[in-house]
Amino acid sequence: MSLADTPAPPTAEPAVLRYAAFTRDPAGGNPAGVVLDAAGLDEATMLAVAARLGYSETAFLTPPPAGGEAPEGVRAYRARYFSPQAEVPFCGHATVATAVALGERHGTGEYLFHTQAGPVPVTVDERDGVLRATLTGVPPHTEEYAEADLAEALAALGWDRADLDPALAPRVAYAGARHLVLAAATRERLSRLDYDFERLRTLMLRTDLTTVQLVWRDTTDPLVFHVRDPFPVGGVVEDPATGAAALAFGAYAREAGLVPEDAELTLHQGEDMGRPGVLTVTLVPGDPRVRVSGTGVPLPEPAA
Repeated sequence: MSLADTPAPPTAEPAVLRYAAFTRDPAGGNPAGVVLDAAGLDEATMLAVAARLGYSETAFLTPPPAGGEAPEGVRAYRARYFSPQAEVPFCGHATVATAVALGERHGTGEYLFHTQAGPVPVTVDERDGVLRATLTGVPPHTEEYAEADLAEALAALGWDRADLDPALAPRVAYAGARHLVLAAATRERLSRLDYDFERLRTLMLRTDLTTVQLVWRDTTDPLVFHVRDPFPVGGVVEDPATGAAALAFGAYAREAGLVPEDAELTLHQGEDMGRPGVLTVTLVPGDPRVRVSGTGVPLPEPAA
């Protein structure tokens, strides 16, 4: 057998880190897999790693693409994100988890992630001894959702029209991925999530949605929201803390006139799942982009 006929060696198993994002408690926030050196891994291997971990997303870093070098002092990478079932263009919580992991190894400062959705600047700073990552999303936009598709979404969720808050109109919001924003009229309605997984998944695939973001505006503070994100297209019932949806929601809230141009929103997510997390969304006057910040914490290695 010639050298050319020799089978290629199997791809080595990458070093996989496990972090929870938007929390300092390993029992809270959203778990993510992080592969800081994915050079040489093909898509099939990345997907297999993500599926084995079972988290809503796993991030894989490789050197930046040609022409993607960053200014001096900024560390640049190409970032790819995989759910257990497919690659997604962008993931906020896995970006926060990855940035915190990089900060622990390389220190605070500026990073740049080249994603399928576009370049995403990330700042890692330290507050009271705790690393915090702030990512700036790609330029966002919102759009209407077809009435027939909205009716199907409500049916799949088991919601009635009366369950919606009339002050917050349904919209699709984008800041790297598309999310359908539906506002619950009451906190009690938000707390009950029992939907038709396959029916909602089919609709989301057809209308190119990453999650459905269910929100309830806190009656005691107009800048505080409670959110939940069904994620059947990723193979999980619900995402515990969704950075990409938080970015999109910031754009939605600003375009709907719900908040000032200069605002800091607090999103509580994961409470109803027993994995509470906090996402801070910042709007800056004159800049259409939205920022989301959060902490992260390493997760213990699973028992052998």
